[in-house]
Amino acid sequence: MSRVISYQDDIQQCSFCGKTERQVRKLVAGPGVAICDECIALCVDMIGEEQRREADDHALEVPTPAQIAQYLDTYVIGQPEAKRTLSVAVYNHYKRVNMELQESAASSAKEQLERLQGSGKVSRLPDPLADVRVAKSNILMLGPTGVGKTYLAQTLAHAMHVPFVIADATTLTEAGYVGDDVETVLQRLIQAADGDIERARHGIIYIDEIDKIARKSGENTSITRDVSGEGVQQALLKILEGTVATVPMEGTRKHREQESVHIDTRDILFICGGAFVGLADIVASRIGAHESGFSASWHDVELTGDELLAQVNADDLEAFGLLPEFIGRLPVITTLHALGQEDLERILTDPSNALIKQYQKLFMVDGVRLDFTQAAIEAIAATAIRQGTGARGLRSIIERALEDTMYDLPQWRDVARVVVDADAIDGTGKPIPLAPGQRFSDVRERMRLSVVGGDDGVPTADIAIVRSDDDAHRDGPRRA
Repeated sequence: MSRVISYQDDIQQCSFCGKTERQVRKLVAGPGVAICDECIALCVDMIGEEQRREADDHALEVPTPAQIAQYLDTYVIGQPEAKRTLSVAVYNHYKRVNMELQESAASSAKEQLERLQGSGKVSRLPDPLADVRVAKSNILMLGPTGVGKTYLAQTLAHAMHVPFVIADATTLTEAGYVGDDVETVLQRLIQAADGDIERARHGIIYIDEIDKIARKSGENTSITRDVSGEGVQQALLKILEGTVATVPMEGTRKHREQESVHIDTRDILFICGGAFVGLADIVASRIGAHESGFSASWHDVELTGDELLAQVNADDLEAFGLLPEFIGRLPVITTLHALGQEDLERILTDPSNALIKQYQKLFMVDGVRLDFTQAAIEAIAATAIRQGTGARGLRSIIERALEDTMYDLPQWRDVARVVVDADAIDGTGKPIPLAPGQRFSDVRERMRLSVVGGDDGVPTADIAIVRSDDDAHRDGPRRA
């Protein structure tokens, strides 16, 4: 039987599009199969599109600095300058994270395509910023105790929906000594992310009491090893800047047979905070605030501690005891001011998670409404300022005033409302329980106090009373 001879039999063809090697620029042949450069470019483009789609899926939703600051205003009172600085720093950090995710997803596909097609065939303008790597900007917060440093960092993590962990620098020691290694902080972050390494890579770590690891002055470092001060700063350098750290899954020491994971800290945002007691004096000495004599600088007004901390620079931090390399890893510095009485009063009532609202919710479970007089709120704030505890001392003051009342609260059946006045805060009196239908003005008419959230201008609300089924059926819902 005769056979038709084709002159194309010995010419290889692309197994996908059918083009011969004469019709395409390159043809990659294998055992029984071949593919042309055009089909390879199409496959590379499809893979690159899939990688870009995955990068978009893993990208974080980054709100604008104004949105971050607005969210912080909802929960944190005061500190407008610190909120503005933190909002910009967090926005730039996670914008950089998303940018690097997209660049890494597109770079491999683009390089393969350009290598295949040749530089002469790609009509793409060179990107002058293609080789630029944006460095990470960690944050250093300065301010006295009780001004909201930890709460600000915690609220930021909640706003960004990323894992968050608080570490205490005083428990860290240099590797090989008794105490926690710096990798322990990363271990806790992985645990906060439920073991998801990729999610932990985008978390926030707040290191409190960072001023306690300052280099001890007056020591001869040649014979004395500062394992909990300068040693910790040295150990933190690489982690703050960004490195692939080996973290044990359990325990605080790395052993050869112990299970460990690797985590890249380049995308982890570190926020360090401390009171830095004595730093204001260093700043004052530098700017001449405490000068005296004929050659001293003349000052119209004596600068306060907050105003001095606002002028801190790297030299002041180095004089305090931080290493220059460590200071360089914390380029964003913000100062938190001491809270006044008006700020503390707003903390008690204004935020979405205000302390008074928390205790009102606790009392509401037992079917009792809790109210504070304006004088009581002022007394709480004044007590916190007098004790020097700031915002963190507000809860202990309220707890002390309500301890006896909360002890008797579950047994009460004829109480619908409890009013806390200034006497209960000062310790000269107790919160006043009121029966259903009884008004506070009738009980304390001579004092004529206006109640916050009380009788005037506040509508009543149904309270779901948590009781047994028999009690709930007998009493029904109660109005407060």
